[in-house]
Amino acid sequence: MEPEYSGDDLSKRPSKNSRSETPHSDSKRSTMERFFVGLSECIFHSKLGVVDVQLVDYVSDMMIRFIRTDDIHRVRRPNGRPATEVFQMLREAEQRIGLARREVHRHIGDFTLFWSGMYPESLRQSKSSAVADQFFDYCQQGKRAYAIAAEIDAGEDRPSSDVLMALSDQFEMCAYGLREIRRELEEGNTGDGILLA
Repeated sequence: MEPEYSGDDLSKRPSKNSRSETPHSDSKRSTMERFFVGLSECIFHSKLGVVDVQLVDYVSDMMIRFIRTDDIHRVRRPNGRPATEVFQMLREAEQRIGLARREVHRHIGDFTLFWSGMYPESLRQSKSSAVADQFFDYCQQGKRAYAIAAEIDAGEDRPSSDVLMALSDQFEMCAYGLREIRRELEEGNTGDGILLA
């Protein structure tokens, strides 16, 4: 029988709740975090008309987490190396149970949403190369992964199943919102021209 937690134990990593669940958390956020949260709210609320606060908070928190490369590739294979492709992450998810399985599927959803939204051109490039992920439709896999994660009960300190199911149902819209965020960053329409370093 496989151990419940193989590789990097994602279930023990801290998971940010939405700001609405943690009062006064804005005072604890860094300048960069406040910047991304504000930009996300502006795009999703004003431009896209999305008023689901928990969904928008989740997407902005995901962007902040993925600023760090080690968070993008935090799922580990049995040999300790990072799972860098979706098919490797899916294989790891199948080897886990309970919260560990939920966290890997959630990460697959985050990974596919991030790349589909922020860097869709990299997906077109990988489809033309010999990368195994060329066989996977990122949107389809992301929606499926969020739906699987939503079905596994996780307790109160993790993103709710409702948020994960909303991400599954509205995956394409969230990816579009991320593309709009990237466009705002590239065009420099982000207020006072804050340098992201």
